[in-house]
Amino acid sequence: MTIDTALTKLVGVRHPLVQTGMGWVAGPRLVSATANAGALGILASATMTVDQLRSAVREVKSRTDAPFGVNVRADAGDAAERVGIVIDEGVKVASFALAPSRELIARLKDAGVVVIPSVGARRHAEKVAAWGVDAVVVQGGEGGGHTGSVATTVLLPQVVDAVDIPVVAAGGFHDGRGLVAALAYGAAGVAMGTRFLLTSDSTVPHPVKARYLAAAVQDVTVTTKVDGLPHRMLRSELVDTLERSGRAASLWRAVRHAAAFRRETGMSWAAMVRDGLAMKHGKDLTWSQVLLAANTPMLLRAAMVDGRTDLGVMASGQVAGVIDDLPSCAGLVDRIMAEAQAALHGLPHPD
Repeated sequence: MTIDTALTKLVGVRHPLVQTGMGWVAGPRLVSATANAGALGILASATMTVDQLRSAVREVKSRTDAPFGVNVRADAGDAAERVGIVIDEGVKVASFALAPSRELIARLKDAGVVVIPSVGARRHAEKVAAWGVDAVVVQGGEGGGHTGSVATTVLLPQVVDAVDIPVVAAGGFHDGRGLVAALAYGAAGVAMGTRFLLTSDSTVPHPVKARYLAAAVQDVTVTTKVDGLPHRMLRSELVDTLERSGRAASLWRAVRHAAAFRRETGMSWAAMVRDGLAMKHGKDLTWSQVLLAANTPMLLRAAMVDGRTDLGVMASGQVAGVIDDLPSCAGLVDRIMAEAQAALHGLPHPD
C-alpha cells in the first residue's frame, strides 16, 4: 500500500515516513536501508567531520538510487561548508535541528534542495515558513533527544493550522495507527527516530538495543542534567549519577568528556566553547553545562557506538516502552503501511 501525500510528492519517496537524523545512529547503512524501503532516510552529519560527511553521502549514493537527506546543525561554524557538500553531491533534502539562516535556505533552494527544518513550537514553524522552507518536522514532547513539553497531539494541529507548507509529525509514532492519526490531524507524514534505531539495519550495538527493548514507558525520562536543556532519554546509571552530582563533580566530568570529544573530532577548545555558547545563548546554563552541551555527542557515542550503557546516554522517545522487536527497515515500513491500511479500513464510514 502507498499513501500519496504532500511529503511524498515533495521529496519523491513512496511512503510518508521519515527516519530522523540521529547522531551516531543514522549512518549510511541505516539511511540507505530506509531509502530502499521507500521512506526518507536522513543522514546525521553533526557527529561527522566534513570529510566523513562527504564520504558518508557517497556511500549512501552507492547503496541506493532513492532520495535521502542530510541533517546539518544550523549553528555549527562549518554549516555553510556542509551545505556545500549537500549541494555538490546532489542530496535531495537538507534537514536542520535548529532554524537555518535565510541565507542558507536561499542557497539550498537555488540549488534545488528541499529544506525541511525541525521545530518544537508554532512560532518557530511560522518563522521558518516565512523564510521559505519547503516543509517542517514538528516534534512533540514524546520525542527523543532535546524536546519540549507540549504533546504532539496538541502541537501538531497548532502548526498545521498556522502554516501552508507540508508538516511532518514527530514524537510518539511507531506504527500504522499513528500514521493514520497524524494524517487525520493534517500532517503529510510521520518522522520516527527510536523506531528506526530499533531495527536490524541500525548499527547500534545489540546490548544497547536490548536496553531499549527492555524499557517500560516509565523508564524513559526527561532530564536537564546532561546539557542544561530538556533531554528525553532512557534512565541509566549515568543519568542517575548526573542528577545526584554537585557542581564541582559535574564540571570535572564535563571537562573530561570535552577533552575526549576534542581528541575524537580534532576541534579546538575555542571552537567547542563557541558551540557551547551558541547553545547557552538565551539560557541560564552553568559552565559545566556549556561544556556538556558542546560535547554531548561523546556521551551519545559511548552508548550508541561503544555499547557502554553505563557511561553514555541513550536518547529515546517514549515509544521505546512499547517497542519489542527489531525488524529490518523494509519489514518495518511494509508493516506500518499494512497497519495503516487496516486502520483506514476499520474506520466507520458515514452513511
